[in-house]
Amino acid sequence: MDIILIRHGETEGNVLKNFSTKDTPLTDKGREQIERTRTVIETLSFDRVYVSPLKRAIETMEILGLDGEVENRIQEVDFGLFEGKTYETIKEQFTEEVNRWNEDIINYPAPKGESTKLAYKRVTSFLEEIVKKDEDVLLVCHDGVIRIALCWVFDNVEYFFKFSLDNGSISIITVNEDGFKYIKKMNYIGI
Repeated sequence: MDIILIRHGETEGNVLKNFSTKDTPLTDKGREQIERTRTVIETLSFDRVYVSPLKRAIETMEILGLDGEVENRIQEVDFGLFEGKTYETIKEQFTEEVNRWNEDIINYPAPKGESTKLAYKRVTSFLEEIVKKDEDVLLVCHDGVIRIALCWVFDNVEYFFKFSLDNGSISIITVNEDGFKYIKKMNYIGI
């Protein structure tokens, strides 16, 4: 079975290098990225589509011409009070919290947010449910969610920062009948 992961198109928050902003639409470039992705998606086979409830993911799904079921567990990592701010801004406003976060970024949450480890548990619980259903699925989601899915292949959340994913990219994880997981494609942009 395949789990096809689509990262939403570019948003203004991506351009400004802000930590996730919940309700931001795609830029013109982001819509173009997804049109390109659409040509690749049309060649793939899947039984079901799931989408993050965030606006940028839903807009991406609509441009892809798909209908999907909203799934809260595949929304972006919750950056709490860091949300919508650049790293430079949070360093100024939350110096102590940023220092603690940098010392243990996997376990320490952003203020009023979630840790990478907690997000890993949320996302992988959904991935495990998908595996039990044994269906090929397409997920329209976010950078952090896809990084977590790639970590899940290795059963190691510590790999979270080892991956880099472009907006509009496609990654595919295959799970065979014995439960063995491997990455079939990563950060594919279909050029």
